[in-house]
Amino acid sequence: MSLSKTAIAIFVIAAAARAEVRLSSLITDHMVIQRGLPVHVWGKAAPAEPVNVAFRNHSASTVTDELGRWSVYLDPGDAGGPFELTVKGSNTITVRDVLVGDVWIASGQSNMEWPLERAQNAQAEVAAATNPRIRLFHLKNKTAYYPLEEADADGPWAECKPETAGKFSAVAYFFGRYVNQKLNVPVGLISTNWGGTPADAWTSLNGISSDPALMPVFSEWAKMTNDHSTTLLRREKQMREYEAAKAKAKEEGKPEPPYPWAPNLDNSWMPSGLFNAMIAPLTKFPIKGAIWYQGESNAGNERAPLYARLFGTMIRDWRRAWGQGDFPFFFVQLANFKTGGSWPELREAQLQTLALNNTGMAVSIDIGNPDDVHPRNKQDVGLRLGLAAQAIAYGEKIEYSGPLYRLTVPEGNTLRVWFDHADGLMAKGARPQSFEIAGADRKYVEAEAHIDGQTVVVSSPSVPAPVYVRYGWSDNPSCNLYNGAGLPASPFRSAP
Repeated sequence: MSLSKTAIAIFVIAAAARAEVRLSSLITDHMVIQRGLPVHVWGKAAPAEPVNVAFRNHSASTVTDELGRWSVYLDPGDAGGPFELTVKGSNTITVRDVLVGDVWIASGQSNMEWPLERAQNAQAEVAAATNPRIRLFHLKNKTAYYPLEEADADGPWAECKPETAGKFSAVAYFFGRYVNQKLNVPVGLISTNWGGTPADAWTSLNGISSDPALMPVFSEWAKMTNDHSTTLLRREKQMREYEAAKAKAKEEGKPEPPYPWAPNLDNSWMPSGLFNAMIAPLTKFPIKGAIWYQGESNAGNERAPLYARLFGTMIRDWRRAWGQGDFPFFFVQLANFKTGGSWPELREAQLQTLALNNTGMAVSIDIGNPDDVHPRNKQDVGLRLGLAAQAIAYGEKIEYSGPLYRLTVPEGNTLRVWFDHADGLMAKGARPQSFEIAGADRKYVEAEAHIDGQTVVVSSPSVPAPVYVRYGWSDNPSCNLYNGAGLPASPFRSAP
């Protein structure tokens, strides 16, 4: 039986459409290309199709492989633009309004996801968010069982303006604004985050399985999948109760109740699931570095002790995936918040991660909200991440970190605590608060503390032979130790 003329015509048109050169979803109008690195352009077309790419007076040609994939690299260049990028095959694509500058990945869970339109002073911040030198790209929430080639985005790259910035990550926006102002360079921000997710979901299977100490990640996932049917029924009950409470609030003219959170919605806790769908597709795109705000979902009593190893593995894993060496990676330490989890231990794990090269930490212990896991002050978070970038990624000689614990020296019935980044050490108040000490029995009591130069001396009449000291060791401590740059000290303990 022969095909009708109409069917043949449809087949020919469809085949021709498949043969046209297509670009990665990351390569669109208004994009930012990373300065100082080879310009990578890639996509698909018909097998064995010649493709030529031209950008800034340089061009490169290739031929697609048997699967129709193609990839070229062009010479690196300095910051500037706007430019046009042209791709020619059986068809021609012109990518317009391309800037060359610095590209930053912004990832994590809900505090990174939190939009500008819901941040502190939101109305004024959104109204002022017009900056054609900042470009925004946002990925949809998605999981996958294997690494995907294409990023599933909400849309193409967009110029930063009130209508695009309002729903974009507030932390990423404030960070990008700071970098743009201080370095006078175009900034591209790629927002890839999902509220309520653990670091294991953002790490590849190769990364997790390379360390036997991380095998509990898989055993915990096995428990979650075994209990999934019960979890779904529990979620249905939770949503019925929420809808009833919402209807009652509306009837009584009261505020709508908060939307109920639950772990592992849409398999978002699957080990490597978010790496596969929301990180792997980005790794062909050259970047300057990454900023990260996450940890709340790893702060449970069973999960927190593993975080230092897991988080370090994740950072090394991303660096391997991009193949750009130890690119800068800056992260936010968990803020103060009333919770029953193991937040002090999680903060300690984050502090320990600074042992990795080219990392920096924004301490936020002083700008949280005790009653809300989503503090609205994202401005200071973005600023502190920006300071770390200015010093570490861009090599400027500025103070970028609050005091970080170095060591403890016994002096009779006192302990002298030394810090790095301690120039101008000061307490906002009469004396430093939230210091505790203990003897060999590890029974901590509140300590008297005073500043002596770049050190803090602690003691207590009830501990005549102190051995251990800790600071800010609770979920919601009252911390008031700063350096002369106005940056807060990180919570710590001298020994586990």
